Amino acid sequence: MNDSQAEFSGLKVMIIDDSKTIRRSAETLLKKAGCEVITAENGFDALPIISAQHPDILFIDIMMPRLDGYQTCSLVKSNPNFSTIPIVMLSSKDGLFDRAKGRVVGAEEYLTKPFTREDLFGAIRSLLPNKEDA
Repeated sequence: MNDSQAEFSGLKVMIIDDSKTIRRSAETLLKKAGCEVITAENGFDALPIISAQHPDILFIDIMMPRLDGYQTCSLVKSNPNFSTIPIVMLSSKDGLFDRAKGRVVGAEEYLTKPFTREDLFGAIRSLLPNKEDA
């Protein structure tokens, strides 16, 4: 399927970020590509949604109130029902420490905010290589 408008058609993506701007911009980009988008303001709110909706991929902001991105990632990865869901950490800092810590808790990718449409889609393509063939 070469139509980029529907490149990720049917893909269920979850954005967990306390920034409304980030959630909105990611949601807009992803919906244009055919994704079903679920959002949550923090990890605490996200966990029951992940359990109910079972998204295909998660984008999790590191700095959030109540449950930060590392804790959220760790909880998702330690649950056998959700441990295979790929996770992309989002951060406004492009630090080696943040990247390393993200890997330790199980994140597969790391994007620095503000991210571009290509950053977002590139992460999805690298983590879900067969989705566009589905």
